[in-house]
Amino acid sequence: MVTFSLFYFSSKPMAERLLVRALKGGKNTKIVTLNGKKITKMPSTLEKLPGLKTLDLQNNRIPKVCPEISTLTQLTSLNLGNNLLEEVPEEMKYLTSLKKLHLFGNRIHRFASGACDGLQNLILLSLNNNQLTWIPPEVSRLKSLTYLSINHNWLASIPRELCFLKNLSELQLNYNQLICIPEEIKFLKNLQKLFLVRNNIEVLPEGFCDLINLRSLDIAGNVIQIFPSGNLKLREFYCEENPLLMKQPVHAVKQEGVWRLQNWKISRNLQLVPLRILICSYKCFNQRGPNVFGIAQVESR
Repeated sequence: MVTFSLFYFSSKPMAERLLVRALKGGKNTKIVTLNGKKITKMPSTLEKLPGLKTLDLQNNRIPKVCPEISTLTQLTSLNLGNNLLEEVPEEMKYLTSLKKLHLFGNRIHRFASGACDGLQNLILLSLNNNQLTWIPPEVSRLKSLTYLSINHNWLASIPRELCFLKNLSELQLNYNQLICIPEEIKFLKNLQKLFLVRNNIEVLPEGFCDLINLRSLDIAGNVIQIFPSGNLKLREFYCEENPLLMKQPVHAVKQEGVWRLQNWKISRNLQLVPLRILICSYKCFNQRGPNVFGIAQVESR
């Protein structure tokens, strides 16, 4: 394996010399690192490196992906973070071996048509700090995705198709403009970590409590007043800066459908959690109207 990396030089001639050396390695070159080299155009000569596994072009000034990247069918990791891209490019669909794709810190506001088509092996996708207002339904084609991070964008909604990514274990959607979560989130059976900090979410869907493997939940800084009934087995729970309904606890005859609160890492000063639970019976609950709620008292153990 031939590896060419450069971390401490930033001059353009040095970057060019490094690329020339990589090209001499031909199909034996596996890693090329050109981070922070003030590159304004992705080198089209990359097509001469068919065996390339890792390509790092972070912290440059690249506005567009070159068509020749489609020849890198053995590429498993691509880092284009902190560049000037405006879309998730269509050329991504040809990178059928890609497992990690970093596109954070660009100007991305759209997905090109077909961009998700060939990414069947993609495990990690980072789109933090971009300008996305929507995620296309085609995201459901990322069948192997386990980690998705879209923090600091302008998302107003989550497509239901995202909830069909059955292998997803961590989803980060902090600092967006979300107002609701689709009921279909219940299909993310392998989800272990969910971060929804600083959105405008008013309510969590009933199916939320079907996330049987969820262990970490952070919904701080939303406008949630009450939580759905269910039996979440959380280990970490953060909900500060929500207008939670703070009432004195009422001792229910039935204690079914209460979240498991023991042994949690929780928001500081969190003592009472409003839950949609039965006060005494289904009949009583239904008669009293939707404003009836129960209070769970958090106990530290």
